Parts: sequence; C-alpha cells; structure tokens
Amino acid sequence: MKNTSLFILFLITIAITSCASSKKVTKNLEAIFESSPEFKQGFTGLVIYNPETKETIFNKNEDKYFTPASNTKLFTFYTALKILGDSIPAAKCAMYGDSLIFKGTGDPSLFYDNLSNENILRFFAKTDKKLFLLKSNFKEEHFGPGWAWDDFNGSYSAERNAFPIYGNTVEFEFKEGQNSPNIHPDIFVDSVYSEKNKELGKNIYRNEKSNKFQFEKYKRSKKSTQNVPFITSEITSAKLLSDTIRKEVMILKKLPENLQLDKIIYSNKADSLYKKMLQKSDNFIAEQLLLLSADKLSDTLKTSIAINYAQKSLLNDLPDKVNWHDGSGLTRYNLFTPRSIVALISKITAEIGDKKFKLLLPVGGESGTLKNSYKANKPYIYAKSGSLRNNHSLSGLLITRSGKTLYFSFMNSNYIVPYSQLTKAMEKILKTVRDHY
Repeated sequence: MKNTSLFILFLITIAITSCASSKKVTKNLEAIFESSPEFKQGFTGLVIYNPETKETIFNKNEDKYFTPASNTKLFTFYTALKILGDSIPAAKCAMYGDSLIFKGTGDPSLFYDNLSNENILRFFAKTDKKLFLLKSNFKEEHFGPGWAWDDFNGSYSAERNAFPIYGNTVEFEFKEGQNSPNIHPDIFVDSVYSEKNKELGKNIYRNEKSNKFQFEKYKRSKKSTQNVPFITSEITSAKLLSDTIRKEVMILKKLPENLQLDKIIYSNKADSLYKKMLQKSDNFIAEQLLLLSADKLSDTLKTSIAINYAQKSLLNDLPDKVNWHDGSGLTRYNLFTPRSIVALISKITAEIGDKKFKLLLPVGGESGTLKNSYKANKPYIYAKSGSLRNNHSLSGLLITRSGKTLYFSFMNSNYIVPYSQLTKAMEKILKTVRDHY
C-alpha cells in the first residue's frame, strides 16, 4: 500500500512539473513571437507536441492552412510506406513466343542518383528474346497541377512518366578550360547547339517544346555540371534503354489477347528511395513514388488515385482535411494545417518508430537540406524542410536537453523578410523549446 501511494505521488509530481514546464515554454515562446519582426507581417503556425504525455505544449494557428512546399513529401512518404512494401517494382513483364514484353511502373531509380540498377540490368542481360516496351496506362500530365510553367528547364522539375531513365534529365558537364560540354546520355549529343547569346551566361537552356538544348560557347574557367529535363515519351524511353543495354527495344501499343504481365522485377529497397527523397528533398522521386503507389493500387499511373486512396483510407483520422495535389510540393495548391502534419508524424512514428524516422530525415547541422542549419554540438532537429518563394515550413522531431522527443510543425506563409533572417528566428524559437522543456 505504501509503495502504491509513493508511485501515485511520483506520477502527480511528474504531471505538475510537466505542466509548469509547458506553461514556462508557452510564455517564453509567446514573448519571442511578439518581439520578433520576422513574424510580424507574414502568417505563422507552430504546433509542438509531446507524444509521451499526449500533450500539445504549444500551438499558434494550429488549425489554419498553410502552403507546405516540400513538407508535402511527408504525406507522400507515409502513403508509399503503407502501399509499396519493402521493395520497389521496376517493371512488369511476360514472355510471349520469342518476345519479352515489359512495361514501366513509374520506378525512378534506373540510372538515377547512384541507386542500384543490378536487378533490372541482369534481367535484360540474360534474355535472348526480342524486347518490347508496352505502352503504359499512364493517365497523367507530365507536369503536376499548379507547377510553374517556366520551371521546365530546372532539374527540380523533371517530367513524370511510366518508365523514367536517368532521372528524365540530361547531364551537361563543362570541365575547366572546355568551351563545349560533355553530354550524358549521349543520344542527345546531336540535339545540342551553341549560339552567341550572352544572356545564356553559363547555363544550358532547352527549347520549351522540343528536346533541343542551347548554350553560349566560351572557355569555362572552372568545372560545372547542369542537369536539364528532357521531354519524355515511350519512344525516348525505349531509345535510351536500347542505347544503354546495347539491345534493340521496340514499342508495343497493345498487349496480345489473354496475356498477363504476371512477373515483377524489383529494383531497390524502398527505404533507399525514401531517404533520398526526404534528405535531399528530391521532387522527382516524390512524384514517381505516388505513380508507383497508384500503379500498385489500380494498374494505372495517375497521382490522384494514390492521393484519393490515402485521404479516404490512411489519413481520414487527421484533425483537418488535407488539400493535396502532388507528391513533391511544387504546387501552391497544397494546403495543410500544422496540427495535421504533427498528427501525420505521429502516424509515421507509430509505423516505423522514432529511431528509423530519424535515420531517414535531414539532421540539423549534419545532413541533407539541414546540413547548414540548426547546428549544435548535439543534433536536436530531425525534420523535413519545405520552401517556395515567401513560404517556408519545417516539420519533424525535436530532441530536448532533458532527453524528450517532441513532434513539431513550424509553418510560415507570405513572409517578406530574407529567408536567412526567418530561419534564424525559427531557430531561436526551437532552441528555447530544446533548452527549457
């Protein structure tokens, strides 16, 4: 009886201490927000949640909607995590007489960013059959809804398609002293031309409507590399694959009657794609993951299939409805609330645990998009950042000096101060929580 009473007293003491700590943090944060010019004219939301006590220790505009930018990738990650399983399907295929027929699933990894190609290359290498790339059930625009039309030349805005290869970009490398670039893959060599146009500067520009690339020809003083998206098609995918594996790849528009593509070739462990997407904020991987998810659900590559399924079956318990339109967050149509993102983080950690989630996320001062931010002797921020002009969000895990793991979502829309100034003000807020809770 005595031990029970002591235990109850211990629990009451913890509750009182926690409550006092929360009140102190709330008071400190409110004072910082009130005195910080960075938060005066823009719109800010912040939710900080203690999963151990199930207590929201601070909230500011928790139920208001913000432009999440690349925080959208957290939703893409959770959706793919629940749908795809441990490995990424690279192609569906079947044998038909002297032919091998295959089609893409949306897998972004083929010859992209040092991801493994071993399984798919071995598959193509060991067959002596004729290769046919089947026209896919790709029911999507190559760009996402609301993407900026003039971003077509940026590597962060590569087109979406069913059979990606080389990240759907062309690499142009200028070595020191060169006035013309090395081009990879080299099937685009004849599509590149130079012209005298100082407005081009050091950059390569693609024609908006065709795979024609131009540059200013002059001797470069230092090495530089630029990746430029190409316009995708089944024909281009077949040519690129054929050139790479040194075997002819032909296009097949329709599957022979009664034939099923019943064999699946897998490429990479799913975690390897998730880590690149989250740490490097890779838009291309994010978009293709939703196509992969849709293909597994319905054999149709259409982003909205994956999003609608997630909203109805995976995210229907979030506190606020999500306004979700793409995988990467390139569109400004996406709108989420801070408390819904924190609820999503709770769902992710319930699925894979804090420890694994920390391994996939950028780490403040150490890795990914946060390598140069939130530096500390001991890392305390493990989070996904997201930025579109005048919008910046950061959501993830915050480790306090007392050893507590907190979930947070810090969202800013329509800010007008310099980005560096805003993030320093955010850092002051988060350090206060780290040090005083």
